[in-house]
Formats: sequence, C-alpha cells, structure tokens
Amino acid sequence: MRPVGSKYLLEEPLGRGATGVVWRARQRETAGAEAAVAGQPGETVAIKVLKEELANDADVVMRFLRERSVLLRLTHPNIVRTRDLVVEGDLLALVMDLVDGPDLHRYLRDNGPFSPVAAALLTAQIADALAASHADGVVHRDLKPANVLLKDDNGQMHPMLTDFGIARLADSPGLTRTHEFVGTPAYVAPESAEGRPQTSAVDIYGAGILMYELVTGHPPFAGATALEVLHRHLSEEPRRPSTVPEPLWTVIERCLRKNPDQRPSAENLARALRVVAAGVGVHSSAAQIDAALGVGALLAPDPAPAAVPDTPGAADPTQVLPS
Repeated sequence: MRPVGSKYLLEEPLGRGATGVVWRARQRETAGAEAAVAGQPGETVAIKVLKEELANDADVVMRFLRERSVLLRLTHPNIVRTRDLVVEGDLLALVMDLVDGPDLHRYLRDNGPFSPVAAALLTAQIADALAASHADGVVHRDLKPANVLLKDDNGQMHPMLTDFGIARLADSPGLTRTHEFVGTPAYVAPESAEGRPQTSAVDIYGAGILMYELVTGHPPFAGATALEVLHRHLSEEPRRPSTVPEPLWTVIERCLRKNPDQRPSAENLARALRVVAAGVGVHSSAAQIDAALGVGALLAPDPAPAAVPDTPGAADPTQVLPS
C-alpha cells in the first residue's frame, strides 16, 4: 500500500479523470485528530491524487495551499466533504469522504434517462448544494454527471456533488495556455468558452445541461471536435425534446440562456424544480399543475452572483512534507 503523507495509505484505484486518479484509502492507525477533519484510525476515505502536470505547476501548488480553508469549510448534505489536503514533494492529494455508489454518468449509461419528476427532484438537490457553495463564494465550474455521486440513502438516491475546487486549481496560466479553458466541452458555459469573466451563473448553465441529459440521455450540444461543441454553445439554441414537459423545459431553457444575467440563482432554481416536480406527476392536483405552468416567475437571477476570483485567497498552512 502506497503512503500519502504521514496519515494515509492508498489501497485501490476507484476511477481516473482528467485531473487525477481517485483511490480508496484508509487513515493510518497512528493518525487521527491531527487530520484537518478528524477521523478514526483505520477509517476508509477517498483520496484524489492530482496528475503530475498539476503537481509540477508552481501556481497550482500555491493555489492548493491557499484555498485549503475554503475547501475544508464547504459542508452540505449534497456535497462530498473535503477532509484534508496533502502536499508531498511532487504529489498533491485531496482527502474526501468515501461515497459508496456510482456516479451519475455511469448510472445514466447503465439505466437510461430519468423521468421528468425524478430529474427535477435530483437536480433540485444539486441546486441546493450550489446555493450553499455560492453563498460561500465558491463556484464549481465543472458541473457534469461524472462529478455527481449517488449515495444509497435507505433506498433513495442521494446526489452528492464532488470535485469542488479542482477547476480553480487547474486554471493556472501555464495550463490554460495549453487547454484554452478549464472544463468539459459538453458542459461549458458560453462565457467560459469565450474566456469572459465568470460568475456562479456558469454552474447554473451546467445544471441546465445536466437536466437536459437526465431526461434525454445525452447533452444538448455535440460535435466531432471540442471546438465544434464550443461553437454550438455560443451560437445554437437548444431544442425542446418531445418527452420534456413544458414546465421543466421552461426551467432548462432559462438555465441555458447565453446571457448569464438571465439565468436563475441556485436557490431559485431549487425552489422552481420542486414546484415542477409536484406539478408534472400523474397524481398532480389542478393547483399544482397551474403552479408548475407558472414556474417562470420563480426563476429570478441572482442579484449578486459569486465571481470566479482572479487571484488566490488568503494563505492557510496545510500538511507540507519535504520531497
């Protein structure tokens, strides 16, 4: 078993993504209260070891250290908790709670699209998580099904948003010169694709893409190349699938507005989706149906959206080990 810092041992890889590898790991028997978020010796955790390209970028390392306090304080029932950050030579790792369950991308692949009611209720919980993070000034910037883990909660799917802070850490001058933007082409907001200033509205756009995919099985914009996909985000309007009820489409369309100032706040999005879920089911009352048809009135924008900062936050020490 490979050690990570003085507190953790990697056991087996769980998945590989664009920014690193996630491992099942455990806290060493000799570690406990010294961790940033105290755990029990021998406790199983998830550790994301960032790829070497990130670990070898000095700007990324500084952001990693300085944003520790932001990541550690970000707690919500629908957010995977970050427990610790480790810097060891050329290794950067985030220690998180282990969530036993598939990610939403895998679930969609194996089970197909959601019903409109299920899609609305699941996305409402994700919007709850975004509302909490935006209130704390944290923008996710890479919302997509692969970053939503599905925890089994007494037979109910409990979505948990993960990878907070990864897009921000990866957005260093050296890396963005190579990759042009940080994010995933199928889910990137128009302003991100164009390199314009970004706010929490990029997450709302991502939520709109995610909702579309939940009810259709695929994102609204596709193409043979990343550039073609980005162009469609900038120039094409999404088309309403025949299987999507009008109230849900009203919400999706508002989230996918090209102008970020026209997208709803995360808090209003969550509220609207619960109204939609209540009004498009087979047992909906006349009052619930009418409320769902008027959902557009609930989708007010955020008057003060959280901005993606140009500079890192205040310094905060973490576990730094010599190489």
